[in-house]
Amino acid sequence: MYLHLFPAAMTEPIDKPLGCTCFKLRKLTRAMSRLYDQHMAAVGLKTTQYSLLANVARGALPVAELAERLGMERTTLTRNLKPLADAGWVATRPGADSRQRIVTITDSGQVKLGEAYLVWCGAQQAFEQLVGRDAVRALHTQLESTLVQLTPLIEDLNHAHPD
Repeated sequence: MYLHLFPAAMTEPIDKPLGCTCFKLRKLTRAMSRLYDQHMAAVGLKTTQYSLLANVARGALPVAELAERLGMERTTLTRNLKPLADAGWVATRPGADSRQRIVTITDSGQVKLGEAYLVWCGAQQAFEQLVGRDAVRALHTQLESTLVQLTPLIEDLNHAHPD
């Protein structure tokens, strides 16, 4: 469709790409999110909210550090924390300086996390039963390895194009 925009050298690679990995991963991620969200609906959470609660429960962190741990932008994290704060499951307090906000889980957040953990286990077990524990273990290993390999490339791109 757009091949006329590129020189011939760019349209005829020596090794043709295997397909768009980004698209395939996004499609898989959407399907996985639907599976987990169907389970999480029983406790009134989305999978992303459960993940946030679980990570906040690991220990109080500044918003910036939590965003980095989760691999998300601070503004996205702040927006995603709002419904959890509105529900009384997480709270923020001032940090070392007035600009820093520390995110903590509340007692009611701990209760909600406990309920959600049981539901998450059901979703995880359903997936493991479907594809097999060995396949899930191999998938986790491959995903972690790929992320480690990809991180320097992302960091190089961030340094080349700072915000």
